[in-house]
Amino acid sequence: MSKRDYYEILGVDRGADDKTLKSAYRKLAMKYHPDKNPGDKEAEATFKEINEAYEILSDEEKRRRYDQFGHAGVDPNASAGGYGDFGGFGGFEDVSDIFSSFFGGGGFSGFGQSGSAGPRRGNDVQADVHLSFKEAYSGASKEVSFYRLEDCPTCSGTGAAQGSSVSTCDTCGGTGQIREVEHGLFGQSIRVRTCPTCKGRGEKPDEPCPTCKGKGKVRKRRTIRVNIPAGVDNGHVMTLSGEGDIGEQGGPKGDLLLRIFVSTDSRFKRQGLDVFQEVSLSFTQATLGDELEIDGLDGKIKLRVEAGSQPGTVRRISGGGFPNVRGYGKGDHYVTLNVEVPKNLNHEQKEALKAFAGSMGEKATKEKENKGFFGKVKDAIK
Repeated sequence: MSKRDYYEILGVDRGADDKTLKSAYRKLAMKYHPDKNPGDKEAEATFKEINEAYEILSDEEKRRRYDQFGHAGVDPNASAGGYGDFGGFGGFEDVSDIFSSFFGGGGFSGFGQSGSAGPRRGNDVQADVHLSFKEAYSGASKEVSFYRLEDCPTCSGTGAAQGSSVSTCDTCGGTGQIREVEHGLFGQSIRVRTCPTCKGRGEKPDEPCPTCKGKGKVRKRRTIRVNIPAGVDNGHVMTLSGEGDIGEQGGPKGDLLLRIFVSTDSRFKRQGLDVFQEVSLSFTQATLGDELEIDGLDGKIKLRVEAGSQPGTVRRISGGGFPNVRGYGKGDHYVTLNVEVPKNLNHEQKEALKAFAGSMGEKATKEKENKGFFGKVKDAIK
């Protein structure tokens, strides 16, 4: 059974700060605490969920992993092949750690002169865009709001309070890494991981910035206008390069992933680039023929109905469907004709239909009845 989203459990958005997280956690924990709900197994399970969610989201590193990889990024059992720790390599922080364990750290190109972790790309962020059926067909310009990590405006990303300086990290000695010697069955091995104190920067502020608490980054709300191309479908994902979280050590920003949600339209159904529609017409229109005005994606369309059109007849309007999102080709518009059998006929109308049926001859009438066409009319007349 899949786990619920941690942000959903606490009832906060993905850009929530530490204060908001703590407030939401305390409120929910008080509500579902076992002491207040004795014997309530459902409340007990919810209380465990709340604690698990807060334990992950209140930890900066765990939250980063969760935002990037979901539950797999914080699952301790995922190290046998999961995302966060590169499975078979024993839980190294990143690929740089793997090479460091074999070559001693200083010579690999992913490290600077001091041996600290080099530039790393920022995480991707997600946002949802909701479109009407018409907007998906014609394209739209939408404002999109989302949260991402940016350099702290107070300290300009240094993590130091105003007037304070930045010093070499005491934990790692400025390398940005810590090496741990492990003794195993086959002898001694060295495990290298990112310094937890300076997060790989090799330095830390003497006095932390009050805005970012020494992290150098803050999660801020950003709003941009995005042009959605014509032809997008429900579930489509657009990628906007460089609009995600800021990178580490001068690394590039991550991307913004826009998930497209398209509302339905009672008149149309979409399959790929093609559009399907059902249109009702009277028995007389189907028999004698007519010209209908129906709804199309670009406005009204005149549709010629041939005399003697049968129920279920499908007409194809070439190029009347959705455009290809890459800018070439369009789908078709298919119209199914539904013939309505008349109801509540008066005496004169019934007699006229009986005379019409009789004029066709007994054999022809039976053949039509077997096909179910006039059978429906006859049942309605009776």
